[in-house]
Amino acid sequence: MLFEDLATELISSVYLSCTSVSDVLALSSTCRRFRNIYASSQKLAILESAAEKQYGPLEDLNQLLTHNASQPAHIIRSVPFSLALLKQIVHTGHVAEKWCDVYPFKKWKDQYEERRLLTSDERYRLRRALYRLWLYSRAFHNRDYPREQRANKLVIQKRAGLLHNWNMLELGEIADVHYILREVLHSNVCPSNGTIARKFKKRYPANDHSLLFNIHLNYPPPVSDAPGYNPFTAHYQSTQSTLSSHFHSTNTYNSRYATSKYSLHANHEVGAEGWGDDIPHYYVVEDMLKLDPEQILWLKENAPLKRMVEGYVRVLGDWFENNGETLVQTLEWVLKERGEDIGEFVGAVTEGDLGVAVRDD
Repeated sequence: MLFEDLATELISSVYLSCTSVSDVLALSSTCRRFRNIYASSQKLAILESAAEKQYGPLEDLNQLLTHNASQPAHIIRSVPFSLALLKQIVHTGHVAEKWCDVYPFKKWKDQYEERRLLTSDERYRLRRALYRLWLYSRAFHNRDYPREQRANKLVIQKRAGLLHNWNMLELGEIADVHYILREVLHSNVCPSNGTIARKFKKRYPANDHSLLFNIHLNYPPPVSDAPGYNPFTAHYQSTQSTLSSHFHSTNTYNSRYATSKYSLHANHEVGAEGWGDDIPHYYVVEDMLKLDPEQILWLKENAPLKRMVEGYVRVLGDWFENNGETLVQTLEWVLKERGEDIGEFVGAVTEGDLGVAVRDD
């Protein structure tokens, strides 16, 4: 019997067994009968099933996508599935899948013998942790929570309310993914002076060029130039044409955008790419951790030079400067409320006993 001659119920079961949205669409394009079965009353159920397998858990992803300031972040919302929601699911899930590919390189950065691809269960746990971390960032890392409120008890309890939704294993997953985001910022987006010097020496071992680092690390003052490139703000969207003409009319932008921050260039001092040493660099990374996972990934892939990152941050507004992330502080608060030892928790995540990729003993 030919596949296209199977009963409609069996074809529907095949649809529901698809593990990606693209598989569903491909199957629906094979013939008119399959298209009609796909377009039946089960269409949304089929797409939801495929999206759950590919980008799930949708329960956590939907909480992120439907969050707004009118409702506390810790309240679980029931979200009906729709094609409009599916578009957002695919976009955000694609970002999460990219982080699943980044994770092994940062998790086992020095333990090369342990580096491997994540299993399907581990990718699921990473996506879940990323969606929850993203929700926290969207809810509490914005201009409604300036530096002056970060230690306010009522604000801390509001932040802690979200983390209390999850058990210790799930908090360990979030802490593990948070470490990966920090590592990407530390090494790729905002490298320290030491990182710049080490990578430059590795790339050019025979070069005696002495790097000149800026010892006075501050955020750039307001300038009269066109605003920095930031595709995640309404301000950018309203000035997109202005930015496009500004960037593409500047020859130096196009040439430097394609280069590496560690490469030799006649008009480019490699040391200027450093974000400071030790304490100054630590506070820069703390600030940058307020960015959500999509923003961090975009900077990693599209902003190789320091001035690009600075321009991006400038568009976010004054609330962003010198106002570090609050997840770690809130996590410590929740652990203390539960009577857990913070040192043991951190050690378990570091040693791989808690987190996304749990060590097998």
